[in-house]
Amino acid sequence: MAETLSIAVDVMGGDFGPRVTLPACVNLVQQNPQLHIHLVGNLADMQPYLDDIPSNLLSRFECHATQSVVSMDDKPSFALRHRRDSSMYKALELVKLGKALACVSGGNTGALMAFGCVLLGTLPGIDRPAIISAIPTESGHCYLLDLGANIHCSAEQLLQFAQMGSAMVSAVDSIQSPRVALLNIGIEEIKGNYQVKKAAQLIQTVGNLNYIGYIEGGEVFKDQADVIVCDGFTGNIALKSNEGLARLIGGKLKQSFSKNLYRRLLGLLAKPVLQELQQQIDPGRRNGASLLGLKGVVVKSHGSASSRHFEAALNQAIVDARLDIPQRISSQLSFHLSQRSE
Repeated sequence: MAETLSIAVDVMGGDFGPRVTLPACVNLVQQNPQLHIHLVGNLADMQPYLDDIPSNLLSRFECHATQSVVSMDDKPSFALRHRRDSSMYKALELVKLGKALACVSGGNTGALMAFGCVLLGTLPGIDRPAIISAIPTESGHCYLLDLGANIHCSAEQLLQFAQMGSAMVSAVDSIQSPRVALLNIGIEEIKGNYQVKKAAQLIQTVGNLNYIGYIEGGEVFKDQADVIVCDGFTGNIALKSNEGLARLIGGKLKQSFSKNLYRRLLGLLAKPVLQELQQQIDPGRRNGASLLGLKGVVVKSHGSASSRHFEAALNQAIVDARLDIPQRISSQLSFHLSQRSE
């Protein structure tokens, strides 16, 4: 890989646009001497934040002016027809042209996936990309996919998700044989719908996947699996329920320790422990969901991410690019296909 690592950023994506994305980019460039960032968006909107970039860092940014922005309400089909001059499309195009090794956007997920498929294409053996992200567990984290890219999934697609997730986690977390599980309503073989049961049969035929069986929603956080596979409808609900619970716990703790003077004093004593807990359950620190299955690195940031949390998505893109996750997935898929054909 070249010494300089370039990534493209959809500066306009997300709820806050340049106000969040540009400070995150500047901070990350200060920490990574080899990083070069392509800033893609409306120059007039970016300019106030560009003026604040230290002069010694300016050479490591390149601006690309665009005319439109994909809104959160745009359907993927509409975006494909009418938003090819948008910051999201142009950022992905830089990856296609080889000018950037990864793209990061906090914009419309459906449009990002549609643009990614059209511009980058999917890897051989992959029907559709899947979104994967880390979620906290008792002793660290595990990875859950799909998180919303595919509402309806066939058993064959769930197998593909398992293969992609295993390849990524093996590379990112240096786990030789990641434990793979299917999210289900019970651990018994008779539980689940047809697609999940069929997927279990298919996954078990793949010799080098460390399949451990079904896992229930309540066991997701107990460090029983490294990769948990499900359809995008189920995964998105599970992820957002986890994020909502984390906010609830944080709010309840804050409320409880502010009721009276005695509790406020207890809160001061417990502050280091509470801060550690808040950091562990904070969904934003794991912001940055990778779109696996594309012939290029694409990372989706949460639309409402803060600058600090958007920086986490940028870091995820750097990790995926340095490890060349698409190539690792492609190699593992080729191996699986050769095994199944023997």
